[in-house]
Amino acid sequence: MGDTLRSMAADEPTIVATSGGFRRGERTDLAFAPLVLHAIERSGVSGRRPRLCYVGTAGGDQRWFGALVDEAARAAGIDVVHLNLFTMPPVEDVAGMVLGQDVVWVGGGSVANLLAVWAVHGIGPIMRRAWQAGVVLSGVSAGSLCWHVGGTTDSFGPELRPVTDALGFLPYANGVHYDSEPRRRPLFESLVADGTLPEGYATDDGVGLVYRGIEMVEAVTEVRGKGAYAVRREGDKAVEERIEPRVLPGAL
Repeated sequence: MGDTLRSMAADEPTIVATSGGFRRGERTDLAFAPLVLHAIERSGVSGRRPRLCYVGTAGGDQRWFGALVDEAARAAGIDVVHLNLFTMPPVEDVAGMVLGQDVVWVGGGSVANLLAVWAVHGIGPIMRRAWQAGVVLSGVSAGSLCWHVGGTTDSFGPELRPVTDALGFLPYANGVHYDSEPRRRPLFESLVADGTLPEGYATDDGVGLVYRGIEMVEAVTEVRGKGAYAVRREGDKAVEERIEPRVLPGAL
């Protein structure tokens, strides 16, 4: 069913992995910031209202936050459905639901819990099918890490730990909140240096990475002055290279 609903799709599998996407609205508590709107733009949708599936697994499918997302969507002219997995999926045909969207946006929270719950419900293969069909996969924090091999996480407690068993659609490590959480950067670099994580990419808050297929083609930002970073291994050390992101319309 989901395949027949799609009248437009990204022309190549696309992922927009971010440390941003929401901000306070002028008349609403929450608004879709430029990174969400860029993910929609990447889907190629035109001539109708965009369709976005919000996935709040990492935050425990909090209904109050889902209501804020709905309010933000109405203000932006976007149709939103929610793939809530607590206490059960909202539809029998989850694949059809996901494939009927232009964009999947995965919220932040516990990436470890997200991966565990998704595994129980078979969400990973559904997301891969959607990605290959041209649904843009995107998200923030846990919703960025999940598409990669892994990264650093506070899922297990205040002390950051590595997660290495994410979906791996993208064969890289991913660092999020690189400028706002001081322990993220040194741990990410040490994990790349010692081989716990593969080489990868990281984002300051407000920055997103755009992948076409498995190639990182562009960094974009909704906050001026922020950066993205390529982190590579040289011998037993990690070397960081700043990637200057393109400033999106509406950036602060």
